[in-house]
Amino acid sequence: MSASDRQIETNTYNTFGFLSPKDFLRLSDLIYSQCGIRMPEAKKAMLEVRLGRRVKALALASFREYCDFLFSPGGRQQELLKMIDVVTTNKTDFFREAHHFAYLTNTALPALMALGGVGVRTSLSVWSAGCSSGEEVYSLSMAISEFASSRAGYRFSILGTDISTRVLEKAASAVYEEERVEPVPMPLRKKYLLRSTDSRKKLVKIASPLRQLVRFRRVNFMDEDYGMKEPFHVIFCRNVIIYFDRQTRERLLKKLCGHVVHGGYIFTGHSEILNGMTLPLSQCAPTVYRKTR
Repeated sequence: MSASDRQIETNTYNTFGFLSPKDFLRLSDLIYSQCGIRMPEAKKAMLEVRLGRRVKALALASFREYCDFLFSPGGRQQELLKMIDVVTTNKTDFFREAHHFAYLTNTALPALMALGGVGVRTSLSVWSAGCSSGEEVYSLSMAISEFASSRAGYRFSILGTDISTRVLEKAASAVYEEERVEPVPMPLRKKYLLRSTDSRKKLVKIASPLRQLVRFRRVNFMDEDYGMKEPFHVIFCRNVIIYFDRQTRERLLKKLCGHVVHGGYIFTGHSEILNGMTLPLSQCAPTVYRKTR
């Protein structure tokens, strides 16, 4: 926990007290039912820090008042999405786990082209599931654009989804601090990123041609129906399922398999192991899987 977070934590305790065991249990059960994320006792302090921001924003006096409001019919309708926004973890970087992008462009995309002309006869469809503030989506769009540049008529689109409306707004804005784009190779920075006209702001924006290839919308992995009719050729779902228990992970991965074409690819995070799960996937490389049946 950073020094600023520790200060927020101290201020939260001084102002709002502590979550009672009863309220913590109510909240952790709600978070699990809505997001699939377990909140063990060890995360109680973190939950107090994050929810303290909502207590303050609503001008309430205590966590007890906040819980009473959240669990009221009107409060749940008004506050549930905001609560989810502050309790979910959203960490990402441009070209995070760079070996995935190399495998995508060197192996997966050529294999999909050979399979059925994907990208040429039909448009390549990619889903960044749990996209956070958009760095993964725009990394994908840069990598695939480079692949497409030497293949006439190559077409693709990318969907980015997340449970947090707050980070989706950030992603759709396509504006990032200069320090955030340091992992982007310099040739790609020059080609796809635009500096702010105000040098004092130290901001960059994703160039319009890339922004036109992506779209964003909210999806909760706990929903029965994601509202997607067409299957995807590639799904990136990285560093997301690590927050779920095993039962929820396997249920989610089975649903993802239902949204990828035969011969399509699913990329997972470096610590997300699928061993022992009954899934129609074969491993092609570390944390890279292909749908087999």
